[in-house]
Amino acid sequence: MRERKNIENIEEIHLMKTKTLNVAVVGSTGLVGGEILKVLAERHFPVEKIVPLATARSKGTQISFNGKSVTVEEISLEAFRGVQLALFAGGDKSSEQFARDLAKQGTIVIDNSSTFRMAPDVPLVVPEVNPQALKNHNGIIANPNCAAIQMLHALKPIYDAVGIEQIIVSTYQAVSGTGKDAVVELLEQSAQVLKGEKTTPKVYPNQIAFNCMPQAWTLDSSTLYTEEELKVVKETKKILGDNQIKVSVTCVRVPVTRGHGESVYVITKKRITRNEAMELWKKFPGIRLIDEPENRKYPTPFEIAGTDFTYVGHIREDLDNPNGLFFWVVADNLRKGAATNAVQIAEQLLADGLL
Repeated sequence: MRERKNIENIEEIHLMKTKTLNVAVVGSTGLVGGEILKVLAERHFPVEKIVPLATARSKGTQISFNGKSVTVEEISLEAFRGVQLALFAGGDKSSEQFARDLAKQGTIVIDNSSTFRMAPDVPLVVPEVNPQALKNHNGIIANPNCAAIQMLHALKPIYDAVGIEQIIVSTYQAVSGTGKDAVVELLEQSAQVLKGEKTTPKVYPNQIAFNCMPQAWTLDSSTLYTEEELKVVKETKKILGDNQIKVSVTCVRVPVTRGHGESVYVITKKRITRNEAMELWKKFPGIRLIDEPENRKYPTPFEIAGTDFTYVGHIREDLDNPNGLFFWVVADNLRKGAATNAVQIAEQLLADGLL
């Protein structure tokens, strides 16, 4: 099951490579930044020179890229000199400070933060879903929210085939989506609980070990939705280019280190059966089916960690609504939910002659 690469895309991109690029990775010592470096190497992206960047605290750190040791530099405009492509995974602050200036000087920015996702002049892209949006970029492309990426990746073939009236989704999101400190907190708290010791939450408002939290994100006081839930709603409409689609979301942080799970229910405009949906998923790039209910086989975060695909299983037709379909979707939030999707955007830019 642990396939490392989306071969369908890689082979196409390799045929189109005509140049190598100087590539900067911002936040290179973080979880997502580290994964971006791995994905660039694994997918043989045409890197001439890698420029790992981070805050002053990480300056001088040695990291590995393609088997070679590289020194992390402090992020500054000067550090981007000669860089054609910058992959940002350093949070909102660095994106706000540098991305616009870099775009003006001709560096293409693919940003993993939420800074530009809803900006009208910035495409928000899942390459399997809306690659055409890249043609209108002005130097910055936004990488969507991790929960939105895997959901829309799975929904795209159904949306194209029969249309969708409404999406109702509950997410079960791993702590690595918050960062390294959250992973450490989960592991430390788990050990403390097993020893019968008291835990002291720091990263999250409550104990995360052996627990689930529906408000682990900032709350929007006017709607009482968390910022994560609102991101999925808004980004879904933008990526699909459909402001009429109804989207209802509940996001939950669960005690899993890596890999988001989502329970998705859709009401389609035309009826689609379980078997018809499965045939669509079998043919769609980057989707893998694990659905053998008689053998209790379905995708789980533990099994798919470290892979680049979006996995679908536990598919059921609604017993009361002929246009209703349930399914379970899982993806590695650090890979397809972040790093892999960003690199795939860069590959698509190359394939389209936009980079």
